[in-house]
Amino acid sequence: MAAGALTREGGEDAFRRLFRFYRQRDASDLRGVVDFSAPGGQVFRSQLSISSVSDQDAYRAGLQPVSQWTAYGLSGYPGFIFIPNPFLPGCQRHWVKQCLKLYPEKPNVCNLDLHMAPEKTTDLWGQSKEQLRKKGSSKWEPRTLLEKLRWVTLGYHYNWDTKKYSANHHTPFPSDLAFLSEQVAAACGFRGFQAQAGILNYYHFDSSLGIHVDESELDHSRPLLSFSFGQSSIFLLGGLKREEAPTAMFMHSGDIMVMSGFSRLLYHAVPRVLPNPEGTALPSCLDQPLSSDLPVGSVIEHSSEEDWQVCAKYLQSSRINMTIRQVLAEGQKFPEESGTNGKGQAPSEDSYHENSKAKRHKPNTVS
Repeated sequence: MAAGALTREGGEDAFRRLFRFYRQRDASDLRGVVDFSAPGGQVFRSQLSISSVSDQDAYRAGLQPVSQWTAYGLSGYPGFIFIPNPFLPGCQRHWVKQCLKLYPEKPNVCNLDLHMAPEKTTDLWGQSKEQLRKKGSSKWEPRTLLEKLRWVTLGYHYNWDTKKYSANHHTPFPSDLAFLSEQVAAACGFRGFQAQAGILNYYHFDSSLGIHVDESELDHSRPLLSFSFGQSSIFLLGGLKREEAPTAMFMHSGDIMVMSGFSRLLYHAVPRVLPNPEGTALPSCLDQPLSSDLPVGSVIEHSSEEDWQVCAKYLQSSRINMTIRQVLAEGQKFPEESGTNGKGQAPSEDSYHENSKAKRHKPNTVS
């Protein structure tokens, strides 16, 4: 049955039916997936706040001047903004390296902490890089620790048991990622955005992200920012109820999504990761070298060729997504909690991501 027919069927949990449709490994009918590289139909141009971000600040964040970005909206989804890759050449590499080398480090939290001793997860990069660089294409080779990474939390760490954030489970939010997020939010009309929590997701070709709503933040007036790197994916954006059929869209390396206003609390999911549409091992935007003369105060760092070889090998079969959110409004505090230490973790590493070996797990509703 084609995706369109499933959508028209409506009824109970139309979202789940379309999720399953796109999750199928042999699903070949992708004609109904919105492609922002060829906008039309329900896609329209969206205005950005060009004067809110100086060209210098954009350069410092590794972004083109906002005047050169294109931004799109979707009919029926007010507050949703899609920005096809606005990164300067070579700058995506910085964020990939941070997500693989720096951000998984302590005191940040990752899924491997659930079943490994702390000393075993202190240097995932160092323990994985040589094996990963030499890895062939055989599915039977053992996975490195980096390849077992499913999620990392930053800033206010999400409590997977209570589905809440708390004041006493917090580590410093990375300053480079906070600066990037502030510039993107300002360009979309949200000046003063504070990046306070992040969830990094690490996908492989057999991964998916279950249907959920991001509602645990105490301030819903601030947007949710999503950055994608590596292989492509299908993203489903639904309604306020799961009975509403979602819209499917492609996300490619460098693309940014902003969910604000009405769209901030909609159901969404990632049913499938796809090879990048260029048919190459990596999308061409990741082959571009970084400029040798970075602006003063740039948060972007040059990656060594050795480090990038490791990142590139990882990305040949993987996708990385960073979702950044502001948890508290200006001056807001967390309510007093009794009987919890705020440090609960996910019940299993696969309850957030679904994969082909863990279909028995029901995906969490995750913020």
